[in-house]
Amino acid sequence: MKTTNTSNPSAGGLTKIALRKFKKNFWGVFSLAFLILCVLTAIFAYALAPDNSQNANQMHLSIHSKSPGFRVNMLTIPAVVEQEDGFTSFFFGRKNADAEIPISDFSLKNNKLQIIEYTSDGTGGLEKEFDLSYFPKSATIEAIPKQYISEKKFILGTDKYGRDLLSRMLIGIRISLAIGFVAVFISLIIGITMGALAGYFGGKVDAAIMWIINVTWSIPTLLLVIAITLALGKGFWQVFIAVGLTMWVEVARVVRGQVMSVKQMQYVTAAKALGYNNWRIITKHILPNAMAPVIIISAANFAGAILIESGLSFLGIGAQPPMPSWGGIIKDHYTFIILGKPYLALIPGLAIMSLVTAFMLIGNALRDALDVRN
Repeated sequence: MKTTNTSNPSAGGLTKIALRKFKKNFWGVFSLAFLILCVLTAIFAYALAPDNSQNANQMHLSIHSKSPGFRVNMLTIPAVVEQEDGFTSFFFGRKNADAEIPISDFSLKNNKLQIIEYTSDGTGGLEKEFDLSYFPKSATIEAIPKQYISEKKFILGTDKYGRDLLSRMLIGIRISLAIGFVAVFISLIIGITMGALAGYFGGKVDAAIMWIINVTWSIPTLLLVIAITLALGKGFWQVFIAVGLTMWVEVARVVRGQVMSVKQMQYVTAAKALGYNNWRIITKHILPNAMAPVIIISAANFAGAILIESGLSFLGIGAQPPMPSWGGIIKDHYTFIILGKPYLALIPGLAIMSLVTAFMLIGNALRDALDVRN
């Protein structure tokens, strides 16, 4: 007996209508373009960052806490050459980064390069000498300044350890986006599974799952994340798991309500009459017609995950140093707000606000596009 798919015959038409409505939403399209740019920036962060050492951790304590646009002459001393995988270096930074020394002056004497290290107060810094053996690419001592001394500009200034703030911000975006993707993925798997089972089977199954949902819901999110993080230990992946395990509750409640409504439809009754098993009915007929609100919630959960990770990093239990994190950068510099250098905390704060706002605007645009009443 030949059967037809009765679950959603006009899915293609509805999708086209939703896409047209989304394209008409300026802020939704703008936010999507901004997020695509952020994703590309995160992927090629080390290629874009001025400091391509791992975690952009090149420290210059003599030029700490400098304002955006700061310039200084920099002497580069090549690192000992070790074989590094080009792919790994491109995407995860160089393990053997060249050493850099900020200098205020230099001279060539006795066949050696003599430098005076930079000092913030303008007084004479420490004097050092380097012979030709430090610079393998220079044939003569006179060639060293042209090849190894250059003016370096810090577009966003430097942090309290003298690290390039722009590089730290570019690499830190990986943490924020990764926590959003992984946490939302975990929450969707758990939330959709639990919500679908509760809504479809009802009865004792629904009561048991709702009890778990209500207990989890009653615990403050940040407190639960902190407890899970402390149980799993501090670290990069532990934060992902902890945030994901706290965000599934809202997804489960929405999916449960949607499934309870959709399972009363005639095409579900027809699928049961045709002898389809529960797994096929749930995955092929019910869930595809109940996912619109879940998509909207996922966008909001992205924003929530970024904020939670920033809060955890601010508390010191998120991504651990020297790994750059926007929340961690704020933690390191929030005292500078009253010390005359507020930009050190405001720059990562504005970055977090921009990313969260973009996800919220996309969520609003998706809500309007998927609203069948319009």
